[in-house]
Order: sequence, then structure tokens, then C-alpha cells
Amino acid sequence: SLYKTKDVKTSRYAEGRRKMHTVWKGAISFGLMNIPVRMFTATEDKDIKFRYLHKACNTPLNYKKFCPTCNKDVSEDDIVRGYEYEPGHFVVLNEADFESVKGAAGSKNIEILDFVNLSEIDPVYFDKTYYLSPQETGAKAYNLLRQAMNNTGKIAIARVTIRSKETLAALRVYKNAIVMETLFYADEVRPAEQIPGLPAVTGANEKELDIAIKLIDSLTTKFEPEKYTNEYKTALTELIQKKVEGKEIKVAPEAPKQNVIDLMEALKASLQEAAKKKPAKSGTKRKTAGKAV
Repeated sequence: SLYKTKDVKTSRYAEGRRKMHTVWKGAISFGLMNIPVRMFTATEDKDIKFRYLHKACNTPLNYKKFCPTCNKDVSEDDIVRGYEYEPGHFVVLNEADFESVKGAAGSKNIEILDFVNLSEIDPVYFDKTYYLSPQETGAKAYNLLRQAMNNTGKIAIARVTIRSKETLAALRVYKNAIVMETLFYADEVRPAEQIPGLPAVTGANEKELDIAIKLIDSLTTKFEPEKYTNEYKTALTELIQKKVEGKEIKVAPEAPKQNVIDLMEALKASLQEAAKKKPAKSGTKRKTAGKAV
């Protein structure tokens, strides 16, 4: 067998415990003050990765850069970047071209432009999150900015260049650290009006609306991210582990499909189901046949 026995869960846990590595160094530009900082990626993709193998021998496949016109493989030294301004027509740019338009984009500063309320930014604008920590000489100024944002409840809108790409960003305080969220520009967010088949906003049935609101209330709780898990990834990890160990795989039968047509009945059924799952509040007493239990 080409497989080696290995605990998949343990290896992925160890992978998640890796030391954070600096991905960028620069400074937060705040008025006349510069705060030297290091940047670390705050999130990581935990999806299970697969390799494409040759079915006949399980050898991982290689992908080559190939030119069909010249009928040969192409090396990295022979590759340039081109912009396709119309089908089949390209304008080629070299490194000197990119340097000529870099300008302020070559700065190593996170330049604060404005301060706003976090509630004013819709989540659709958020892209990727980074932790910022002070460099050796920036601790005092870092703490000052962190405390000032905490006291005012404001977040900073900034401009930053990462890997030659200029982007908009938001700086905010999260668990005692200043974090930077890269943002999409306004023209990068597709207008909701372009969504096909979107129903017009009309008045809802009052009884259905009342039950829907009660259903939302019954499911409302404090956000605890730790309680949400990726069930598909867990099941897939267990399946892979069993295959590594050479065990027989058993597939659970598919749950019967429920065809609920009536909207009101669906809402009532959902409300009853939510009431069963919601834990009773501490300090409250239930009554049975008129007696306190």
C-alpha cells in the first residue's frame, strides 16, 4: 500500500498549533505618529486538501506551463504578464511598467484616512483578517492607539499595500490586539439590484410574520463561535482515518425527505422544534398541574 498509518486528527491539530509567522512589516501612520508593526495572518483554511493522482499507480500529477503555439513547455523566465483588453489581444507589462505606477503603493505604511463606527460597515465589505503587533520600538504608541480606539468606540479606515497590491482596510481592537481587516472597494461589491429572481419587497401576512418573529426570538442566543463545527469536515476526516487504517466504511442511510408545502404549517413546526431545543432559563420554574416543580 502507498498509505502510511497516521492519525489524521492529531496531525491536523498539530498543524493548527503552528507558530505564527510574520507576513509583512511596516508601520501604522496615525497623524504625525508612526507605529512600527508586524502583521500575522489571523485565520487559516482548515478545509481538507486532496491531490490529483494517476488512477493506475496513485502517483501525484504534475501540471506544466505549456505553449500550444510553440508546442513546448515554458519556463518561468519566459513568462510575462499581459492584460487582455479584447479577446485574443493583449498589452504586455514588464517590471519597469509596474514600478512606474507604484508611487504611494510602494509605501510600507498602513495610512489611517478616517475613523468611523464599525456598525456603518456592512460585512459584505470585509475580506481577510490580520493581527498587528508592535515591533520593538512601537509598544507605547501601539498601546496609545489601542486605548484611544477602545475609549471612542471607533475603528480606523486605512490604505495599505501588501504584495504590491494596494487595498482598503479597517483597523479595530479585538481581544486586546489591533487587527486589520482588508476591505473590498465599493466598485468590487456587486449591486444587489443585479441579483436575478429577487422578489419585490411587499407586505407579509401578519400571522405568518408574527410566528416568524417568534421563531427568531426562540433561536436568539449569545454568539459563541466555539459551539459551531464543520460536520462535513469531521465526517470526512473520520472516513479518511478509517481508510488509512484499512477499516470497512459504512454509509449511514439517507434521511427521509420532508415535503412541507404550507408556509404557516412549516413556521409552526419550526417554532415547536426550536422550543424543544432551547434550554430553560436558569432561575425559572415550570408548573405542572398547577404545582411548582
